[in-house]
This record gives sequence, C-alpha cells and structure tokens, in this order.
Amino acid sequence: MKRFAIVTTACAAVALGMTFSAGNANAAGGTISGTVKFDGPAPKPKTLEVTKDKEVCGLKPHLDEDLVVGDGGGIQNAVVVVKGAKGDLKPQTVTFDQKGCRYEPHVLAFPAGSTVKIMNSDGILHNIHTYSTANPAFNAAQPKFKKEMDKQIDKPEAIKVTCDAHGWMHGWWIATDTPYYAVTDDKGNYTIKDVPAGDYTVEVWQEKLGTQDEKADVKDGGSSNVNFSLKTKG
Repeated sequence: MKRFAIVTTACAAVALGMTFSAGNANAAGGTISGTVKFDGPAPKPKTLEVTKDKEVCGLKPHLDEDLVVGDGGGIQNAVVVVKGAKGDLKPQTVTFDQKGCRYEPHVLAFPAGSTVKIMNSDGILHNIHTYSTANPAFNAAQPKFKKEMDKQIDKPEAIKVTCDAHGWMHGWWIATDTPYYAVTDDKGNYTIKDVPAGDYTVEVWQEKLGTQDEKADVKDGGSSNVNFSLKTKG
C-alpha cells in the first residue's frame, strides 16, 4: 500500500538527534515546519537485554527506540513528507552505522535511488537483514574485517532493518519519491525548506503509531506551520 511517498512493508508497530530536511534549492518556494507530539503521558523507555558480545554491546544500556518521546512530548524519529511535491530527486550516498550494537541513525530517510553505506564500527560480526517488497530484500553477514557495504534502494518504501546476530537491533530505511521530507529531532521538531508553492497533504509516519495527514498551503517566500498529535491505537 502506497503511503505519503513510501510503501510501508510492515505494520507501523520507528536517532537522528537533529532535524533533517532535503535541501532542494528552488529559487522560489516556502517552508513547512512544525512539531510531532505524543498525545498522552510519555511512555517509559523499555530496557533491552544484551545477550551476546557484551564486551562491545554492553558498554551502555540499550533502550527500545520504537517510540522515543521527549520531556515536552515531542516524538523523535518520525518522518514527515510533503505528498505530491515535485522536485529534483537526486540520489545520495547516506550512512547507516552499527555502533555499540545499535543502529545510527535509528531512522534513515533518503530519496529513492540512493545508496546506503552500511558501516560496521563495532569490529564484531553483524548481519544486516532488510524486510521489503518494492525493493529486493537484503540479508548479508558483515564480519569485523568488512567495514563497509553498499546497498542501493531504487524504489520508494519503508524498510525495516534488523541484525540476525543481535536480536535487539532494529531500525528503518525510509526511501521517498519526493525531495521534500524531514526526520524529527529529539524535541519532535522538523523543517522542510524550498517547497514549491501549492496546496499539499503533509503526512507523518511513525513506526509504532502509524500515519496522520494534515493540509498545508505553501506560498513563495512564506512559512506554513503544520503540527501533528499522535496517540497509541486501540
């Protein structure tokens, strides 16, 4: 099912630590910015058990990152996309690191056609396993002597990533069909610049809470504020 410029391949049941926006340099355009917040008391992060390679993986506590909510209620690692916004979809080379037996960043967003450079900074055996339908699934061991692997993602899709060697590791690759997207920072904030003037549907995706749509009217040189409030389903 195609949603907001990506195809979700698993149930929405997804740390940049900063706002990421696609810097598409249009001479004219506007800015969409806002906050993604959790509706309700912030859930307490769950501590994950480190079961192997503790000399590398157990140096710091591991917390479940499927829903990270800050003190002010902002949700980190939500992906905001301006649906239908046309622009130059330039493929990039983006980095997805395995460091301390966690993925950095937890959610990696990029234009479809980009190449993911998979790093192994831990110096131990990892195994990257992706779950996808629009793109071929990828399952490959990455031993300590193999510091880098490259994987090109050609089609828009939300791809879950796990490590078969360390069961607590999981993350997401979000390949979009528009250059106008952002990943929220640790306060739930995002900014998307240089959006062509027009009326749009703006969608947020979060791995556990699903999706939500809001409308935006973008004018050249103007700013539109689009906020989201997400809550647990059921």
